[in-house]
Order: sequence, then C-alpha cells, then structure tokens
Amino acid sequence: MSNATRTPAASLDGLIDQVSAGRAGPAPRTRKVTVAFTTAQAVRHDGRRGGYRNEVLSLRVGSAVGSCSVEPGALPAGTAEECAGADVAALLAHPLLPVRVAALDAYLMDVQPHTGAAGAEPVTVPSGSSLDRSRARAAAVVDLLDPAPGAVVLVVGVVNSLLAELRSRGCTALPCDLKGGSTEWGEPVATDALAGIGRCDAVLASGMTLGNGTFDPLRRRALDHGRPLVMFAQTGSAVLPRFLGAGVTAVCAEPYPFFWLDGGPSVVHRYRADDGGTP
Repeated sequence: MSNATRTPAASLDGLIDQVSAGRAGPAPRTRKVTVAFTTAQAVRHDGRRGGYRNEVLSLRVGSAVGSCSVEPGALPAGTAEECAGADVAALLAHPLLPVRVAALDAYLMDVQPHTGAAGAEPVTVPSGSSLDRSRARAAAVVDLLDPAPGAVVLVVGVVNSLLAELRSRGCTALPCDLKGGSTEWGEPVATDALAGIGRCDAVLASGMTLGNGTFDPLRRRALDHGRPLVMFAQTGSAVLPRFLGAGVTAVCAEPYPFFWLDGGPSVVHRYRADDGGTP
C-alpha cells in the first residue's frame, strides 16, 4: 500500500488498534519478535562543549527492525528478554508505551519497507566523523522544512546540529525538550512544546515524542495552528509516515542502524505529504 492510497492515521492509539485488528497486513499474532536488544549511547562530538546520552529499544520482526528511544534507565531490567519470542499482538498491548511503539514500528517496517513505491526518497548520509554525519543528517532534515530566512522554528527534542543548521539558514530556533537545560550555546531549553507552537512559524520534532506520549497533542496543536510539522524519526521511522496529511507535513525516517553507530555511509528516507505521497 503506497502513501498515495493510505488513509492517514487519526492517532497513535488508533493506529495500534488498526494494526492489532489485522487491517494493516498479516495478523500480528502470527508475527514474532526474534531479536530484542537495547543500544546505550553516550555522545561528545569533537569541538562541542556538551554531550548527551540516549537508549534505544529495538525489536526485530522478519527482515525489519523497529525502534523506540527512551531516557537512559527508563526501561525496567529484563524488558528486552521479555520481548524476545513474543508475538507482535501481545507487545502492541504491552503496558509500556516504548515497547508498543517499537513493536508497531517493527511490524509496519516489515510489511512496508521504506521504498520509492511507499513514497520514500532515499538520501545518503556520507561517511565521516560523528559530527560530520550529524551535520549531514541535520541538513537532510531541515531541507524538508525549507524555512525562509527569519523563520522561527520550534525544535522539539534538542539536537544541536539541527539548531546549528537552522542558524546557518538565518532562522531562529526555539529549543524544547522535556529534560530542559540549555543548548550547546547556552540558550535555555523550554519544556512545554505546546506553549511554543503559537510563537513559531514551523515545528521540527523528534520521533521520541511517540515514546513519551507527547506526539498526538503536538500534532493536533500544530494542525490547529496551521504550522508545518516535520518529524525526524529514529523512533518510529515506519510509524510516522502514516500521519502524513493528518498534521504531519514531512518525515525524515531513519531506521536502525542509525548514523551514529559507525563512520560509514547510511541512508535516511524522506517523505513529503505533498509529494504525490499525500495519503
């Protein structure tokens, strides 16, 4: 099913219900997670003052890997072991939202990989240092928004390379993250993304919003205010294209393995709601 014929999802819970009912492909109870693993990440790029940590839960279903990023230590011990061998239907009903998101992502990626037929445009992130690759990925994301100089962009889920890319294009970034704190350049980071939508021209948001429960409120607020919403998605790379035309303007989908795992080239897949891929 291509984006051109797909009805956009109404909500994350609604999409999970659709998949659970077998309306997106093979019955989820017939598909099992064969491998479950977590990836713990600590980053401090050369030339940058600060660093950050992250953790990702990844589940393999068939030939696909689905992922959901979480705050370090947020997953109970034994979560990966619990997921390995479970069927997708059971995990779509799991009490932990990140498990539900990772299972949904793996299932959807298995039934519809990122291909041109699905509306995806592949973009290579070239080999290089971790900072070089972070900057290249940031440029691929911001290209989807194509902001005019002087635009004010709310960035939900602070990635310093995205902030630097926006600044290089003459834009003002409003950084927002549930953790708060400050950016690499000492700018304060807000914690209330919904409050920032009225003060911006467009929104760039991380797929992590799926795993922490803030995606649907953010998407609805952006839609209500008529703000373009571009998602950069390591979390839920196969989930977020399902919301194109329902408040999501474009998606930069980056399935596992992510650009930060090694120095070689990798691929992100870009989707646009107005690219003949409008659902």
